[in-house]
Amino acid sequence: MSQQTAFEQLNPKLIKALDKLGIHKPTEVQQEAIPIVLDGLDLMASAETGSGKTAAFLLPILDRLLARKAPNSGTRVLILAPTRELTRQIHKQAEDLTKFTGIQAGLITGGQSFKEQRAALRKNPEMVIATPGRILDHSQQGATDFADLEFLVLDEADKMLDMGFSDDVLAIANYCSKDRQSLLFSATLQSAGIRHITKSLLNSPESITLNTYEDAQTNIHQSIITADDLEHKEKLTSWLLQNEKYRKAVVFCNTKTQVERLSGLLRYHKLKAGHIHGDIRQDKRNHIMVQFRDGKFDVLIASDVAARGLDVKDVDLVINFDMAQSLEDYIHRIGRTGRAGAEGSAISLITHKDWNPMASIERKLDAKFEIKVVKALIGKYQGPQKLKKSGKAAGKKKRKPAGKKPQTNREKKRLAKKQEKKASNGGTKPRKKFGGVKKSDS
Repeated sequence: MSQQTAFEQLNPKLIKALDKLGIHKPTEVQQEAIPIVLDGLDLMASAETGSGKTAAFLLPILDRLLARKAPNSGTRVLILAPTRELTRQIHKQAEDLTKFTGIQAGLITGGQSFKEQRAALRKNPEMVIATPGRILDHSQQGATDFADLEFLVLDEADKMLDMGFSDDVLAIANYCSKDRQSLLFSATLQSAGIRHITKSLLNSPESITLNTYEDAQTNIHQSIITADDLEHKEKLTSWLLQNEKYRKAVVFCNTKTQVERLSGLLRYHKLKAGHIHGDIRQDKRNHIMVQFRDGKFDVLIASDVAARGLDVKDVDLVINFDMAQSLEDYIHRIGRTGRAGAEGSAISLITHKDWNPMASIERKLDAKFEIKVVKALIGKYQGPQKLKKSGKAAGKKKRKPAGKKPQTNREKKRLAKKQEKKASNGGTKPRKKFGGVKKSDS
């Protein structure tokens, strides 16, 4: 099979759109997935953002939509993704690929007017791209028509489950035609949650595994810098962004508060920085991402949820200000860099609280992160003094108390009286009494 075969099977209108986008050769995941979807088979695939997975499911789906007329006016394709940013990216790519087809794609996410979205759904777009919570709300209110749905796609299924959307996804599937073709894309296919969803929603699926954890590390130099505390981390971040070489950088924090605090601090130090998190209005987040892509600023501080699916070219540096709390989040974070064969760098700042989560990720990746030193900002904390075989910090054993201490005031008084009586007898035990008369020594 030649490298062009996957694209050569597609409708000329789609080839024309690809040519306009300057895309002439399928990526590995496209080469593997397109023939399977064209054959009408369910598919479960492990592939990272940036591998071309969006086109890997959009192209064959669009080809099949063009090959036959819609049986009715209902929705033909439903694509679910965990975050607004990712749905927007899928929608943008769908618009690019459908440019010469007449196929319409609707976008349904939180943060937008219910009334406007219902109006959009009444126009019956053939393709709907949505976040699970919002489309379920519309379905429960009778605003969707999935009775004759032909395709159900779950993108970044692992994150959807991590965010608690498992029940929503299963509920949405109940509104969809049982005769649909189902496709699932995830960073991993091994978790119990993914297996449950796959068993519930997919019918004898084909499986492909590309861009595994090991593959994701190939072009990314991963290192850690030990830090004493929050203030030390902030100084290190500022230093790295002023001294490391990069075109664009993304800094990840675990809380919205820290995202805003760090963004303000970096701007105070004259760095061009922007930030996104879940509490920022969607229109503003869209504007921030456009500015970042266009190079209006070169440092983005983000929370995991807001940056999920973030796909921006020229990101050379990722800084984990806070260590990721799971392997999947870590992989998605560092996957913002090192794309398409390019080199990238991922630096994690590690306090004593971050050490064990870092060691756990290191062990699961079967990797050893380089310990990087910033001579100008060397701290007191240099890692645990003792390590377990797992690489985690060995805790100090607690000493057992010498004896049971009195707990109540009555017990304390009783002990004090006993000690006082013992002292009055010269430290000797009091003599035993017989019938109320002290026994003599003679």
